[in-house]
Amino acid sequence: MRTEWVAKRRGQSNVSQMHYARQGVITEEMHYVAQRENLPADLIREEVARGRMIIPANINHTNLEPMAIGIASKCKVNANIGASPNSSNLQEEVDKLNLAVKYGADTVMDLSTGGGNLDEIRTAIINASPVPIGTVPVYQALESVHGTIENLTADDFLHIIEKHAQQGVDYQTIHAGILIEHLPLVRSRITGIVSRGGGILARWMLHHHKQNPLYTHFQDIIEIFKRYDVSFSLGDSLRPGCTHDASDEAQLAELKTLGQLTRKAWEDDVQVMVEGPGHVPMDQIEFNVRKQMEECSEAPFYVLGPLVTDIAPGYDHITSAIGAAMAGWYGTAMLCYVTPKEHLGLPNAEDVRNGLIAYKIAAHAADIARHRPGARDRDDELSKARYNFDWNRQFELSLDPERAKEYHDETLPADIYKTAEFCSMCGPKFCPMQTKVDADALTELEKFLAKEAVTHG
Repeated sequence: MRTEWVAKRRGQSNVSQMHYARQGVITEEMHYVAQRENLPADLIREEVARGRMIIPANINHTNLEPMAIGIASKCKVNANIGASPNSSNLQEEVDKLNLAVKYGADTVMDLSTGGGNLDEIRTAIINASPVPIGTVPVYQALESVHGTIENLTADDFLHIIEKHAQQGVDYQTIHAGILIEHLPLVRSRITGIVSRGGGILARWMLHHHKQNPLYTHFQDIIEIFKRYDVSFSLGDSLRPGCTHDASDEAQLAELKTLGQLTRKAWEDDVQVMVEGPGHVPMDQIEFNVRKQMEECSEAPFYVLGPLVTDIAPGYDHITSAIGAAMAGWYGTAMLCYVTPKEHLGLPNAEDVRNGLIAYKIAAHAADIARHRPGARDRDDELSKARYNFDWNRQFELSLDPERAKEYHDETLPADIYKTAEFCSMCGPKFCPMQTKVDADALTELEKFLAKEAVTHG
């Protein structure tokens, strides 16, 4: 779809959506997003120009169906996939991608750290994906020096970043906000640094006693990104890894730096979203969202969870979906899903499914709470189908139709029960929704109540 759209832009020094938006141009991608979001194209252009919305759309990812991340658009969900040195392979990751798209992922991040040829895995994922693909280039940079962090150079980072851009990656997590002066601030933490990318940069700085090379070479990264229209996803290297560490001095110091980097990228019309925590108690979620908007000039916020408690390994898709719904309500633009395997292992296909559905619920609940036009239409339609015992329509409107039908059919599998006015919980005699009250009966009741009010008034 995008082949003709991007052909006219190739060879330009800056092909970013923000660059065109600031010139007053509504690109084909902006038009497409406007239709998907049911919003005016002028509003999309204005939000992209302002920096409150991004359209991650690398010019080399031509099979992409453009989407938007921003407070003016619906709350989005990202799914993480990726091979590790201990598990998974190319076909498994492509299968996970297809499953993620099936269950509603708006973007997918390839976090592969091994388990095969990383370039081959990434290219296969991009070629198969209609949704934006994000990566963390520091992982492959480390692999390129055989895991010896101390041997990494600025050129190693820049080489991998440009390679990902050339391959069609739509947004990259760049851990440029963690500075050498921030490292002593983690002393009082329980879990220290939990970001893999942040940990790599921290160890490099501790060894060399030099500033973060992604920070000192940030302008070089900007120059790469504007040639391909890659969006920054500014990584939160010092995100809290437990509720004890939430909103501490280290996290907020990095956030201030991320705001400075956001505005620096905007000087060259490069799109930015900012990553956020992590593990945050419920009473601190609103503060975190408001603080990010303040420090980062309302650039779209992209949070991992946050998990609101730390005591539920195996159920962290639930502990985090609670925080995600609240974060979305307060204005977070995209939620990064957490699977039941978080903190325990590499997720399989079923974990991807469970994590995604939990987060689609959270994002949809946030859209309803923010009173987005039409957000509740599907809920109302499903409720009507439920009241009318239209089981097949209920399945159709569900976030996971297959699971809804599976659970219904566990106890009442025969086709005759698809039209039955009961389920196996209440049975045929005790379903309260069988109490159908017609309009005439209600009118008579109202007359009676009015008369009783006069009598006993």
